[in-house]
Amino acid sequence: MERITKQGTAILEVIKVAARPLLSQEVFDLSSSKVSGIGIATVYRNIKSLLEQGAIQEVLLPGENPRYEVAESGHDHHHHFQCYKCDKVYDVHACPGDFSHLAPSGFTVQDHDLILYGLCAECQSNSATK
Repeated sequence: MERITKQGTAILEVIKVAARPLLSQEVFDLSSSKVSGIGIATVYRNIKSLLEQGAIQEVLLPGENPRYEVAESGHDHHHHFQCYKCDKVYDVHACPGDFSHLAPSGFTVQDHDLILYGLCAECQSNSATK
């Protein structure tokens, strides 16, 4: 197992503190304030390493670049909300449950993924004040 460098520790901390899935660019922007001189290549290299170690996991939304979130126990099966205005993605820790009744007759549902879309609280309040 690879050791986690100062940069890797900062990147993991940024992802933890964000408490929402982050794009690589967001990880870079937030890490830059913690580690001076960090480069985007270092961010990508550390993200790859943290993925391989199982410390973080990918969040894949259709037509989007991967986002990254902390891989913690109890954080396994969950869904996501994406804001139309700011494009940020947030965790949704509720699940509507069994979708087998929606599958065609004779089909077996083995997994599902649900993405909600709308306006986040911040974008909603910014729209209301304008």
